[in-house]
Amino acid sequence: MIRKRLIRDGMQLLLGLSAWLAVSEARAGASRRLMRAMADATVRSKRIRPAITLDQLGDAWQRGFPSRKQVPITAVTESTVFAEIHTPCPLRGSGNLRACHRMMEYDRRLLEHAGGQFVVLESQATPGRRHCRVAMRMAGVDTADLVPAHEQPP
Repeated sequence: MIRKRLIRDGMQLLLGLSAWLAVSEARAGASRRLMRAMADATVRSKRIRPAITLDQLGDAWQRGFPSRKQVPITAVTESTVFAEIHTPCPLRGSGNLRACHRMMEYDRRLLEHAGGQFVVLESQATPGRRHCRVAMRMAGVDTADLVPAHEQPP
């Protein structure tokens, strides 16, 4: 019980710090460096390797989080893994999709190590949304049909 609380509280502290960095254009570089460093550390500590299949790609991404229940895979198609992020985000409801995009550098970097690509389709930063909806594809596979949340019209 104490361990779970420490992990949850530690995660919220890190998310708060990363959100604080991400909301400012002036701190965007620091945000990117922190997210990439956290992803690199996760890849090393959890021994995440390049995926061969889409199922492995989704599994590699889920391993980057403390609880798979917070990041469920909702569907796997011929080319795409779809998932959700239920972890409460400090940007929830803020409307700041640019900051969300900067925070998701962690996921993009993690997927880069696993041989994939990551796109946020719907963000918790959008008012009224309670979770993010994301898509993953293998590296080199076209993602033009996946419109990132931060590029969608308001």
